[in-house]
Amino acid sequence: MNIQGIELEKISDNLWEIPQSSGMLVPGRIYASQNMLETSFQNDEALKQVVNVAYLPGIQKYSLAMPDIHWGYGFPIGGVAATDIENGVISPGGVGYDINCGVRLARTSLDYNSNKNKIQKLIDNLFKNIPTGIGSSGAIKKLSASETKRILKNGAQWAIENGFGTEEDLSLTEETGRLNNADPESVSDRAIERGQDQSGTLGSGNHFLEVDVVEEIFDETAAAVFGLFKNQLVILIHTGSRGLGYQICDDNLQILVNTQKKYGFNLPDKQLACAPIQSQEGQDYLSAMRCAANFAWNNRQIIMHLAKKTLNETFNISGIDLDFHLVYDVCHNIAKIEEHEIDGIKKKVCVHRKGATRAFPAGNSQIPEKYKEVGQPVLIPGDMGRYSYISVGKEKSMYETFGSSCHGAGRLQSRHQALKQAKGKNLINELAKSGIIIRAKGYKTIAEEMPNAYKDVAIVVDVMHNAGISTKVAKLKPIGVIKG
Repeated sequence: MNIQGIELEKISDNLWEIPQSSGMLVPGRIYASQNMLETSFQNDEALKQVVNVAYLPGIQKYSLAMPDIHWGYGFPIGGVAATDIENGVISPGGVGYDINCGVRLARTSLDYNSNKNKIQKLIDNLFKNIPTGIGSSGAIKKLSASETKRILKNGAQWAIENGFGTEEDLSLTEETGRLNNADPESVSDRAIERGQDQSGTLGSGNHFLEVDVVEEIFDETAAAVFGLFKNQLVILIHTGSRGLGYQICDDNLQILVNTQKKYGFNLPDKQLACAPIQSQEGQDYLSAMRCAANFAWNNRQIIMHLAKKTLNETFNISGIDLDFHLVYDVCHNIAKIEEHEIDGIKKKVCVHRKGATRAFPAGNSQIPEKYKEVGQPVLIPGDMGRYSYISVGKEKSMYETFGSSCHGAGRLQSRHQALKQAKGKNLINELAKSGIIIRAKGYKTIAEEMPNAYKDVAIVVDVMHNAGISTKVAKLKPIGVIKG
């Protein structure tokens, strides 16, 4: 198959390869059905970006793309690449501006059918209690610069120490909500300033908090381990490191764009600006990125606590009766040092996941003890008008994708295109007719994030399920959404 001058060879029904050529150091691999390739990539530069990523010094095995792939800065969104930690590079384009944008799922004991009459009130209260929108602030009092630095170092542990959750929450968060070797001194004063009043805020764009119903269960065993049952009310939170993370990315890109000649890199796209992992510039970026990741985990932890308080108030029930618990928290914009098998040898690599979710299998030492028998939860939000999925990581992911899976539906339209298509429509009423209540700071955000702007997440999830990378556990239906 040829798409925009790029040849793809079929490996299987759900896996395609771009053969190594020219300056590519490894082949490219794309997880997608044939229909997805024929319909989703004719006007998208993402496949060219898969090729470009294959030029990165020290890249291992493949330049990978998940089925939710679409054009991004440097790397495609949905891109995965692992680089050798001794001779390879770290690239901010492989993480993105919203460092540790991720998803958190919390469950309750509440049955939807018994509580339909309070959903409108719940959505109104959540919108009132959780700050949303560009520059949103005020979830907690503005913190001093020194206290913000404590968050950058300690991550979600800061929230627990300050009464926003329990120690159990940390055990159910990827990396226990904290990356080591995060030095706040590697973060600019401007980045810290931007983060001082943004802990516990959703932000704007595609970030959201959803009230969902467990509509369908595919894997009864895994669902039971995750504490899920049919018609259950759950909370899905999607946000990241806010302005602080954006500033950290911007600060470091300015440095790295100017150091390419120093290291003799000849890359096909300046947006792939990078530095050797072992260089001072590489270590500085990794440290600052870890600080942003820690800020994001703390942010989602506080938002979850605010959601729990709102549920208690709305339904007028105690915490014990609500049985509110974190299922899991995963990040999908991150670079982490992990050990993977390369050509039969275990090796430490820097895994860039940009719009990709870690998907470790049963028995892996890096996942919570209570999930060891079934595998790590993989949380995959869709668009606000259809459904989201919970999957579980499988052993095959460790050999094919560096333990990675998809992260969402993936955009089909730019925000500008979505705004144009939404003209003349009343999306709030359309969603209401589908049983979905939406509250947002402005109509523009709703239009930019309209369901038609995204791929059907069911198709994306099925590709990974059929490929044996991450398999379906449950489908969630949104009934209420708050956005910026």
